[in-house]
Amino acid sequence: MIDVSYGFCGHEREPILDSVKHWRNSCGEAAWEAIPYIQKLLQAARDQRIPIFYTTGVDRRPDGFDAGGWRRKNTRSAEIETIAGYGSNEIVREIAPQPEDIVIEKLKPSPFHGTPLVGYLTDLGIDTLLICGTTTGGCVRAGVIDAFSYNYYVGVVEECTFDRGEASHAINLFDMNAKYADVVSTEEAVNYLKQTEKGLHDSKIDFPASQSNATV
Repeated sequence: MIDVSYGFCGHEREPILDSVKHWRNSCGEAAWEAIPYIQKLLQAARDQRIPIFYTTGVDRRPDGFDAGGWRRKNTRSAEIETIAGYGSNEIVREIAPQPEDIVIEKLKPSPFHGTPLVGYLTDLGIDTLLICGTTTGGCVRAGVIDAFSYNYYVGVVEECTFDRGEASHAINLFDMNAKYADVVSTEEAVNYLKQTEKGLHDSKIDFPASQSNATV
């Protein structure tokens, strides 16, 4: 689940041109249209006790040094995004991580770059990733290409993925499906999860008892 934070979604559902006044990277209404699908996908994974990874950004240094190339590409990168009660890198509460989930903090587009993600996946014996979040043409695509390069089987869940523009979203889904991944619907992804072995990773991750007794 890549970067579904208030910085990319805004703190409420509103048109993108309004949302970007407070959150420079907001995808506006497209983000909130994806949330119900994301909730459905997450619930299916939790029912089967499938490990869930989230990524989000980190608070940068006051001098902006660790922003790297973002300083050149985004003229608003020095802005401090503040709405009382909402953090830019906070994952939206409607899909908030649970204690057993793994949260990866990153500075670059790909969730693999400079993070322990590969080590965690190796430890869990995972060979297949369902990737979604935002933006389709940015961090999602970067994660898909790196996952493909590490020889993972990759699925991109269409309705759970979003971007700032419809054209960018559609073109990148088309391109990733042609080269790096299988673009699947939420329904297909949920059905796939239901067919996986329940509790396969229980020895590694301490899933709560309520999920250990869950039924599909």
